[in-house]
Amino acid sequence: MATARPPIPEAQLGPAEKLLDLILSSSAHLWHNRPGLEVGGVWQMKPKKGAAMPRGAKEVRPGLHVTAAERLYTRLLEIYRLNQDLFAHFASYALKETDWRDLKVACAALMLVQNRAGQPVKEDDGQVAFYDDDFRRIGEAMLLFYEKKSQRMMTPKAVLRVAELLETDEIAKLNRKAGFGDPASKKPPLGRWKRAAQKWLEYREANPQLLEGLVKAGFKETIKAIARKAGYKPKSQRFFEVLGWKQKQAEGGHRTVGLGALKLEKKDRFDGLSEVEICEAIETQRLAYKDVVGRLPKDVGLTPAIMAALVPSLSDRDLRILTPTLESLGLMVDADIRARWEKAIAESTDQRALNVAKNVRSKELKEKLSEAADVAAKKAVAEATKDVDVRVMFLIDKSGSMEGAIEQSKEALTKILAGFPLDKVHIATFDTFGTVLVPKAASAAAVKHLLQAVKASGGTVHAAAVRAIHASGVRIPEAARLVVIVVGDEAGEAGDQFARVFRELGYQPAAMAMLVSVAGARGNTVRSAAAQLKVPFSEVQAASFDDPYQVPRVLKALLDAPVAVGAAPQQGWVERVMRTPLLELKA
Repeated sequence: MATARPPIPEAQLGPAEKLLDLILSSSAHLWHNRPGLEVGGVWQMKPKKGAAMPRGAKEVRPGLHVTAAERLYTRLLEIYRLNQDLFAHFASYALKETDWRDLKVACAALMLVQNRAGQPVKEDDGQVAFYDDDFRRIGEAMLLFYEKKSQRMMTPKAVLRVAELLETDEIAKLNRKAGFGDPASKKPPLGRWKRAAQKWLEYREANPQLLEGLVKAGFKETIKAIARKAGYKPKSQRFFEVLGWKQKQAEGGHRTVGLGALKLEKKDRFDGLSEVEICEAIETQRLAYKDVVGRLPKDVGLTPAIMAALVPSLSDRDLRILTPTLESLGLMVDADIRARWEKAIAESTDQRALNVAKNVRSKELKEKLSEAADVAAKKAVAEATKDVDVRVMFLIDKSGSMEGAIEQSKEALTKILAGFPLDKVHIATFDTFGTVLVPKAASAAAVKHLLQAVKASGGTVHAAAVRAIHASGVRIPEAARLVVIVVGDEAGEAGDQFARVFRELGYQPAAMAMLVSVAGARGNTVRSAAAQLKVPFSEVQAASFDDPYQVPRVLKALLDAPVAVGAAPQQGWVERVMRTPLLELKA
């Protein structure tokens, strides 16, 4: 019988469940560099000129999407209140084990202002017994973490965004309400951000090659903004020279550094230079893409030769994003550039290439960009399953209640199924009858072809899909861990009936999950079955896979979450978080 109630009332969810739910249901994508729309609290791209605006849409300027930031920060605060130790480990995990930039910013912001700051705990007689944990040091360590060539440390933009987030009125109100700042103060609580930012700048001033590298990478104005906001006082005028930052005496006349004859490293426009001269400047000065495009003369613009000279400075991610530009300039036929681009495809860690593919003309390039998305899914699965043999059953609801939602299910499955080796994933659709589906290859194209004929109709018996898989000869090795992922609305038979079929057929799920796609009412078949089988249950909305960064994250979390049944226990995702050493602030 269908019901709209959640498996466990929200108020009864523990911090571990809330944390896993946040990872599965939040894209943690807060900043957008272009104007957009807010529809039902969610950021969307603006429709093309002439297209109809969605009902209730509100225009959003480039920058922080405040609604999303407030929603995410509220959830993080709730988890922090319930289990501060878990949150401290999660903040450390977010920095060192993930590439979720905006989530790192939000976690660092919270750790910098929360009120466990190493305060003395006194005995009844007033003597100091011991000092409380200083979790603000973790926030500082997040900003200051440095590891050569690491993609996990925070960029200058992220360091600045921590302050910008804390200064946002809605976030400041949340922090004051949580007791993290003076409720009477008009200034937003920044905690130790200024101190951490000053140390961040001090380290880069003491290591000029780092500062120069960041300037070449296009972070000059960001570093200036950090210095202003943190009230940083450089040790020498070389700091100002590298940034091309002219100084003047303060009103109080107390300035002593940066007032001499500065040799400013000013980046002039390339006006008056020929294409050849611009290319020579790029190569001799090792200029980066961001450092060049804004300086090009209008009568020259971004030519194929200039773009070719810039390719060595581009990251793999930049190369994938700039595919339409490379195509329009005719550079994809250049053997060296094509080889470099192919390497970037093979290194993909997110599915943003699917969005990029919409802006290229070549069918071949579209297919290659689709491969990049497949690579990201495969890497996520490989990472989550490297220590244990995981087998996955995908059971896809195609009953009549799915009419209107089946296409959304297909879209999500196309993005995630390509990540699994064919011998370890078993797929079946069901109404009252189960049908086994076997992809021709482990790719999005093969999955799309596989699902194109699936239409919604008939009744709903989840167990029919399991029986069909068993009848096809699928057996799960004893040492393997079976994860069952059901795609649909759960509106089917009673949970105990669904659970019984696994016992009858000799399958022992280690965990069950729902990829929720609902057209009408929501049932509870799968979560009830998980309770009967005494295995972990988690769920994620199919719509969340619209975010190209979310697919790899969800796959890792879903596959890490289970605890093995009938075998040596395997640590789940939350246990992996708790095993992450707390970040330490180096002297």
